[in-house]
Amino acid sequence: MRTDTARGPGIPDHRSAGRYVWWLVVSQRGRVAAGATYGSLWMVGLMLPPYALSRAIDEGLVPGRMPVLLGWVAVLFGVGVANAWLAVMRHRTMTRIRMDATFRTVRVIVAHTLRLGAALPHKVTAGEVVTIGIGDVAVISQTLTMTGPGVGGVLAYGVVAVLLLTVSPLLAGVVLLGVPLLALLVGPLLGRLQGAESRYRERQSGLAARLTDLVGGLRVLNGLGGKEVFADRHRREARALRDEGYRVGAVTSWVQALGVGLPTLFLAAVTWLAARMAAQGAITVGELVAVYGYAAALVVPVSFFIEGGYDLTRGLVAARRVVRFLRLEPAAAEGSGDAAGSRVAAGSRDAAGSGAGDVPEAASVLRDPASGVEVVPGLLTALAAARPGESAAVVDRLGRFADSAATWGAVRLDEIPLPQVRDRILVADNEADLFAGTLREVVGGRRDRTEEAIGRAVRTALAEDIVRGLPDGLDSAVEAQGRNLSGGQRQRLRLVRALLADPEVLLAVEPTSAVDAHTEAGIAARLHRARAGRTTVVTSTSPLLLDRADRVYYLVDGRVAAVGSHRQLLAEQPGYRRLVARGEDEGGVDEDGTDGSGEDLTGTDSATYPRPEAPVTKEDA
Repeated sequence: MRTDTARGPGIPDHRSAGRYVWWLVVSQRGRVAAGATYGSLWMVGLMLPPYALSRAIDEGLVPGRMPVLLGWVAVLFGVGVANAWLAVMRHRTMTRIRMDATFRTVRVIVAHTLRLGAALPHKVTAGEVVTIGIGDVAVISQTLTMTGPGVGGVLAYGVVAVLLLTVSPLLAGVVLLGVPLLALLVGPLLGRLQGAESRYRERQSGLAARLTDLVGGLRVLNGLGGKEVFADRHRREARALRDEGYRVGAVTSWVQALGVGLPTLFLAAVTWLAARMAAQGAITVGELVAVYGYAAALVVPVSFFIEGGYDLTRGLVAARRVVRFLRLEPAAAEGSGDAAGSRVAAGSRDAAGSGAGDVPEAASVLRDPASGVEVVPGLLTALAAARPGESAAVVDRLGRFADSAATWGAVRLDEIPLPQVRDRILVADNEADLFAGTLREVVGGRRDRTEEAIGRAVRTALAEDIVRGLPDGLDSAVEAQGRNLSGGQRQRLRLVRALLADPEVLLAVEPTSAVDAHTEAGIAARLHRARAGRTTVVTSTSPLLLDRADRVYYLVDGRVAAVGSHRQLLAEQPGYRRLVARGEDEGGVDEDGTDGSGEDLTGTDSATYPRPEAPVTKEDA
């Protein structure tokens, strides 16, 4: 179904929940006007059959006036056909309105998620986003139903009042006063519903976040013996959500019961009054039938009024959550309002950003004054720290994912247009997201890659066994977050993706932390060869990786304590020696680029995935 969002969702008004719902209305004003027109004609059309029926009784049920009776019957038939067509068009139009609002909100949320980038996990839980995307979007869309039958109900209410004035001013007064009274009776319940619905939505979001954490960390929890503890906590919160849902259901049941019951009682009262007037001769039999028909038809718009209030109440609660999400701002380093890329999606590129600085030349030094790290172009630089967060913080500053005074050449990094920073500097996080798709799509990023290029990157990351182990090789399906792969396999695929991006500057955070020593030694040797002449920074405390670095920075409390080669630091820095003391003899490669068995670990020309000794991961060991 084509919607207006094909041209882009537009700029949402997130100053308040009501303004956001109104923005959804005016964003498709033509369709909303058509829906209101169809809804109004349909509602007014429901009031015409009682009038035609009353005329048929009073004027046609008289001896000798068969043509008059047949004429009014024909009018009734024509009105019925017209109303049926109007009902179909109204329903189709309102469905399009709801679908447009749904897709427009989804696109707005996705676009803002991209703008938040790396700041997203720090500002909102995954459960919150899931709840908004699945539940709140549908509730908001349902609210827009008011623009069709809701407008039509108001017009139908006025038409009935005019028609009743021609029959009896008393009956018209009862109708004019009775309908607002029904709305007043339901009003307090709608206020209670809004409060109960808000609490329910908050609990639902928290439970979704808990479930996301439980599923994502199931493997770790199982190993620690904490699976049952978290499962019990989830069950308790689920019971609390159920109880809150019961409270929402109790209020909802009253609203819906009154939505059906009060109009029926109102119909009975109007019919009783009209019957007494007919018995007294104040109105004719035909007018009595008409009054009953008007009151019965009026049940429809009255029910719409009540249901519309119910939908609006729930819609404002849902829109309030969407507005709160849209008000989140990306980190300052990402550029407020820019379409910033996320660190957790290694290989992605930004679509917007601004800056006034000159773009540095290709061979320029990256400097981080906060730590004292200087990244020399064309070298493999390693950052070693006792606390991994300290070296990762340096990478965040050098990759412009955190506020800093970092420079690139003679220019401050935050003065360079952000898209150019993202195109030339890539931060590859060891926890970067893996999106669902074929293996080829997962590692290829936004560009199509040749078999030869993929083969080189796969071999460099020592990931040939992953390709061979999947049923369809590069065309095999990879689940979201790589759930059908082990931790070490996921990490190597992230490295493949980063290598295929082939950035001018690659900043890799703990790229080999989840693989065994043999695999790590092979990756270190191949990485050094594959990135020769390119600027590469890795954070690690592995002697196998540090030994391959051209320059190693030893960080203490986030500052450079020493710099040199791995062997120099081992000889001169006791703290560094203790840091990497897990042993340099766990495995490695010889100076000739083999692992001692004669297998070449540094070649990059294979795309056929030969069968070396299958590496295992720390998780598999």
